[in-house]
This record gives sequence, C-alpha cells and structure tokens, in this order.
Amino acid sequence: MKFLNLIIKYRLWLGILFLALAIFTQLQTSFWPSFILYLIALVLILGHFLLGPMRLIQGYMEEGDIEGAKKVVDSIWFPGLLIKPVRSVYYTIKGNLSMVDQDYDKAEIMMKKSLALGGGSLTKQAEGPNKLQLGMLCMQKGNIKEAESYIRQAIRAGLPDNENNAAAYLQLCSIMMNKREFRAAKEYFRKAKGFKPTTPQIVDQIKQIEKYITRMPG
Repeated sequence: MKFLNLIIKYRLWLGILFLALAIFTQLQTSFWPSFILYLIALVLILGHFLLGPMRLIQGYMEEGDIEGAKKVVDSIWFPGLLIKPVRSVYYTIKGNLSMVDQDYDKAEIMMKKSLALGGGSLTKQAEGPNKLQLGMLCMQKGNIKEAESYIRQAIRAGLPDNENNAAAYLQLCSIMMNKREFRAAKEYFRKAKGFKPTTPQIVDQIKQIEKYITRMPG
C-alpha cells in the first residue's frame, strides 16, 4: 500500500524520468527498444493529470491531517483535466477543506460544482453527502427553505451510514421545530434516534433536543 502511495505521489516525475530514458534509448538504438519506456511514461503522466492524487488526499483526511490534505490538493495544477468522477471527488474535498477553514461561501461553491458534474458511480455515491453538506451550510447562513430542500434531496439520494442519516433527520427536526410543526419534528427526531449514532457531536445534539421535544404539543 505504501509502495502504491509512493508511486502516486511521484507519478509525474517518474513519468518524466521514463520519458527521458525512452528518448535516450531511442537515440542510442531505435524506436522499438524504447517503446516500453514510452508506454510507461505515457501511463504515468496521463495518470497524474487524469486521475490525480485522490488516494493520498483521502488518506490524509481520514488521518485528520488537514494541512497534509491541503498540500496535496494544491499540487493539482489543472483540475479541469481530471476525469469527471474524480473531478467531482476533488471538488467535494475542496468543499470539505473550506468548511474546516469556515469559508462557507467557497465551500458552497465547491459542493455545487461537484453536484453539477453528475453521472458516474463515484459522483452518485457523493450526491447524498454533498447535498447534506449544502443543507447544513444553508442552515448556518440562515437560509432555512433552501436548507430543507437540500436535506430532503440528500435523504432521497441516499446517505452512506447511520451518522449521516441521523444528522440529516436531526436537521429536519430542528427546521420543523422552528416552523412550529411539532408533530413532524417529533417524527424526524424519532427517526434520528433510530439510527443509533455514536458521533459525540450528534449524540450531544440528541440529548439537547430531547430536553425540549417531550414537552412539545402534537
């Protein structure tokens, strides 16, 4: 695994090295002895620009190394060259990093770019979480109507785990409480609890809402 990560990290420079070796071999002999070197160089260089170092970025994100993830993201010079599903993941990660920096306007732009790409299995998997993120961004900006729309779309698109589903229904619960639609708020709260989330932030939010929701009419 580490060997593969090293290849991905230095793929462009390895491609340039193999290209130089191919040219040298051709000058010294002929084209055919250098063909395999040209092929390796082509695969490495195209891989760098079409696939990017997404594996490295996700590794840093999973380890919580935000600065490391930012450095890898910044190393992508031409994101427009990435194939569509990979470009969608790139914009999602850019959006997540912007949220960490509390740059919510930029985060919203990146998430919308990811969703706009559409199509492909990777982008379909990211659709639900992206729309949930957009809904939460709208909540923070006070745009409740748009927030509700995005969160409902996220649930319809499908969310990957119990934590995301619980977070989505808790957001809907909060929206219904603000709209004084107490019966709907209680139903969404029940659904959120039913996912049995373990993330401390979500668990704490459930405890806070539980103090008030039992006293609500409906």
